[in-house]
Amino acid sequence: MANIYDLYKTMESNKVMLSFKGRVTSDLLMSVLQIMETKLVAEDESPKIRKKIYNVLVECLQNLYHHIDKDKEVKSEVIDEQSAIFMIAKDGTQYSIMTGNYMHNSDVDKLESKLKLINSMDKDELKQYYKTVLADGQRSDKGTAGLGMIDIARKSGQKLEYHFLPIDNDSTFFSLNVKIA
Repeated sequence: MANIYDLYKTMESNKVMLSFKGRVTSDLLMSVLQIMETKLVAEDESPKIRKKIYNVLVECLQNLYHHIDKDKEVKSEVIDEQSAIFMIAKDGTQYSIMTGNYMHNSDVDKLESKLKLINSMDKDELKQYYKTVLADGQRSDKGTAGLGMIDIARKSGQKLEYHFLPIDNDSTFFSLNVKIA
């Protein structure tokens, strides 16, 4: 039982407002968005900041919902096809939206290249890149156009922090931290 208190203290010291680990569903997405809207109003955040956080949160949660590998087997554990983790924290005036999920090792280089490209661009370059990708109209095998990370960077106005942790010969755990001020 002491571990629960240790977890509580860790979350409190890291200013975690909301956290979740498990299966990401469309119903969960709607609930999280409603909870965060209520929390942001309670925090007396300006409508501009609330909108920015809400928009980035939508994109981050949609990425989790659409881009999680199906029934990954990792270190003798079967990971639910839509199991992920996300947390929202506030430190001073800055919010962090943190997500994590498993992905195939074969997809790491492509995502990392895209993230490096996005992080190398300024505001105007991101806007143009977004328009270019949108005009291209190609859809991924997941049914998305690949605009999510670009949109997250544009709406947050910050560089994306990310990490790839190799788990085994097939799997990597991808972590993303988006800061919003």
